[in-house]
Amino acid sequence: MKKKRGKTKSVRPEVAKLKREKTKRTRTKSSLTSRKKYWRIGIIILAVLLMIGLFSNGFDFKTSEKKEEPPSLPGATLQVTSADPLLGDENAEITMVEFGDFQCPFCKKVHDEALAEFRNSNYFKNGEVNLVYKHLPLRGHAFAQKAAEASECANRQDKFWEYHDVIFENQQALDIPDLKQYAVQIDLDTNEFNKCLDEGEASAKVLSDLNEAIDSGARGTPYFVIINNENGQRGTVTGAQPWVNFKTAIDSLR
Repeated sequence: MKKKRGKTKSVRPEVAKLKREKTKRTRTKSSLTSRKKYWRIGIIILAVLLMIGLFSNGFDFKTSEKKEEPPSLPGATLQVTSADPLLGDENAEITMVEFGDFQCPFCKKVHDEALAEFRNSNYFKNGEVNLVYKHLPLRGHAFAQKAAEASECANRQDKFWEYHDVIFENQQALDIPDLKQYAVQIDLDTNEFNKCLDEGEASAKVLSDLNEAIDSGARGTPYFVIINNENGQRGTVTGAQPWVNFKTAIDSLR
């Protein structure tokens, strides 16, 4: 009697399935590799475009050159008015505008040295150069603000420069009673002076000068803007420089 053979499963379908899965994995891997490759290419292209943008004014490939604006003059917006104390010939070719602080030791130094020489020079005596004073009271100087206001109160009585000189002669005594005593010393109308000082009537002028100083590039005192009134050229001198340096700055503008 013949034994019945058991049915054996065919391996061909399983092999075919394995081949399909292998092919699928290969395609997936290849697809991922391609995507990474494209990402790299995309990043490189983006980087190149950004570099082009930086060097071509935001993807503007026009080759026309920009016109360079001329550099602004120091103190270009500075204005000298009839309200500013002026020493010398008002029609002088050159004006030196000083931004000063009555409590500043360097302002006293330039007053005692360079500006004293200026007053004795032919520049001043011949009416070639005049001097204008504007205020720049520094925050760290407790008496500078009121001293500046006091000098402007004296200016209302046409005695700014007399008061200016007395303050620098007594720079260590600048409280309110001292400032009022100096008014007596130079024969001011003390009632008018004291009212002006006590009520802060000159504070607006001092503040206006301070703002002009900042706009003119001042970062400390003394600070000078030198102006050729005929051609508009301007220069600056910073600090308590010797008179020879002022002469050089003046001559360079003529």
